[in-house]
Amino acid sequence: MSTQRAFNGPWLSHLILIGLGTTMLYPFLWLISSSLKPNAEIFSTTNLIPSTFAWDNYARGWSAMPRLPFSVFIQNSLFISSMAVVGTVICSTLVGFGFARLDFRFKKPLFALMLATLMLPYQAVLVPQYIVFKNLGWVNTYLPLTVPPFFGVGVGGVSGAFFIFLMVQFMRGIPRELDEAAQIDGCSTFGIYWRVILPLCTAPIATVAIFSFLWTWDDFIHPVIYLADPNKFVVSQGLRLFMDNTAAVSWGGLFAMSVIAILPNLVIFLLAQKHFVEGIATSGLKG
Repeated sequence: MSTQRAFNGPWLSHLILIGLGTTMLYPFLWLISSSLKPNAEIFSTTNLIPSTFAWDNYARGWSAMPRLPFSVFIQNSLFISSMAVVGTVICSTLVGFGFARLDFRFKKPLFALMLATLMLPYQAVLVPQYIVFKNLGWVNTYLPLTVPPFFGVGVGGVSGAFFIFLMVQFMRGIPRELDEAAQIDGCSTFGIYWRVILPLCTAPIATVAIFSFLWTWDDFIHPVIYLADPNKFVVSQGLRLFMDNTAAVSWGGLFAMSVIAILPNLVIFLLAQKHFVEGIATSGLKG
């Protein structure tokens, strides 16, 4: 009886979780394994352990483009992603503070209109955005990828309203007595935002920053639309350069650079995992 209870209890749950975890991790493990295999062995066997470790895949992938090492793409992606994070955090916290703590005319309709943009497919605004940026002379520059986040425009195909809504939900749960106490001490509206609200919003700010970085780093369609100079390409475009239809594809180098491209996302998520989970949980419960 005890054996049956144990099998139907935690052991069964652990086996199911291990099976699901292995299924989800297998593509990642296959990618790492393939980055260490010779080209001829990558698609000819399902064994995750290479017969011979081709460490030179990383060296060949890093310098596969003439006069254009992969470090150029990484630097470009880091710059664009960092600017997107700064812009998104500034915009989402300021607008979120306005909707959550201030009273002004048409507040509810404007908030509803902002939320309605969440249901708008980002493909629907690609052409109008491109026309605007082309008329401004921003095509083939980083401006279309770095300026919009400062004005609440989404990055990586995600509406900026998502980040604002996240901040609003959290700020609504902060007691208004703190605002009143700050006003009594002579604090201005911006002072309340800067000195009172922001220090209490570290968890959702971390969540916004992580999401913004991940989605911008992984974005492919927007850099393809706006960037034509290979020296300005981001990581996703750099990986696409390996897929040359006129020559043999260096799969080992491609997978090796794919592993390197994943590392920033992985490191940032692991370092900020605590704040990320806390921000998601508290933003969903407050309000």
